[in-house]
Amino acid sequence: MRKFLDQFARFFVGGLFIFSGLIKLNDPIGTAIKMEEYFEVFTQDFGSFFHYFIAWSLEIAMIMIVLELALGVAILIYYRMTVTTWVLLGLMVFFTFLTFYSAYFNKVTDCGCFGDAIKLTPWESFWKDVVLMVFVLHLFWYRKKYQAALYTMEGHTVMMLTVVISLFVGIYAIRHLPFIDFRAYKVGATIPKQMLPPEQPVIEYVFEKNGEEVRSQKFLPTEEGYTYKSSRVLNEDKIKPKITDYAVSGPEGEDLTQATFHGNKLLIIIYDVRKASVRNMGRIRELTRGLDGRVDCLVLTSSSSEQMENFRHEHQLAVPYAFVDATVLKTIVRANPGIALWKDGTVLGNWHNNDTPDVEEVIGLIFSK
Repeated sequence: MRKFLDQFARFFVGGLFIFSGLIKLNDPIGTAIKMEEYFEVFTQDFGSFFHYFIAWSLEIAMIMIVLELALGVAILIYYRMTVTTWVLLGLMVFFTFLTFYSAYFNKVTDCGCFGDAIKLTPWESFWKDVVLMVFVLHLFWYRKKYQAALYTMEGHTVMMLTVVISLFVGIYAIRHLPFIDFRAYKVGATIPKQMLPPEQPVIEYVFEKNGEEVRSQKFLPTEEGYTYKSSRVLNEDKIKPKITDYAVSGPEGEDLTQATFHGNKLLIIIYDVRKASVRNMGRIRELTRGLDGRVDCLVLTSSSSEQMENFRHEHQLAVPYAFVDATVLKTIVRANPGIALWKDGTVLGNWHNNDTPDVEEVIGLIFSK
């Protein structure tokens, strides 16, 4: 029985850590954004010194991702199990506290455990950690009885390659875009449709008649002896739109949300001009000039008008701008600046500024659809 539990715990814990790490490695900036949320909560609840960690969110996210992958691989090959299980246990205690705190006090509604690929509610995240902790404790209890699947030199090599490859892949994803896009603004998505609920609410009513409880999806008339007691939505998890917070306002406060869904739009995403990379602004500027009115260009930012005006003047970016919430902009494209091409609200392309397209590519995408 113990041998079976040993193997199950080994593959369950190791496999889950690797799966979770790979999803985060696909999008390290997404993990960094989630880290920022937690640090902001900790700043308010535990102490202002957590505010200093916000500036290091991306670096901390990368360390956590690589550590998660390394621990998963280490468990699978029984690599230095005494040290590995101590680190694993410490990490699990921290994660379990974090998910419980988020769930109980409703602080962070999505832990980001599996990035944007699999969304878990705070309580689902907590119970997932509780189940995982059971098998982590099993591995910890028998840590000195496991024999390494690989000899010392092979084990060192596997662990070193895991760290090096993880760092390389993660840095590449940061300098470009996620390899697989799980977000609602991915290529092929139609944004107005994503803002509509997938299903209409299905309501179940509870009535009482002659002392018996009666359930119905229709509201039964009191004239027939039915007394209303309560109601609930049966498909609550399917009535929330994927996009609920996309809104665009112009410099004068006018609502431009629907205008971004009409015609061909090249959206330049600069969520914060103070943190924006300017290395490729020349290429972006030449792209907007080369389109020469064939595509409407618009900068979307969460910076102030004054900051945006100064930025446009400094980089000679003769493109109008509008305002969108910073979190939404970070979701649209994981780059600052980033570029999105929409045709009648459908996403034709997303680019990091390091991969700024040329005029021919943009025009080709528009007229190929």
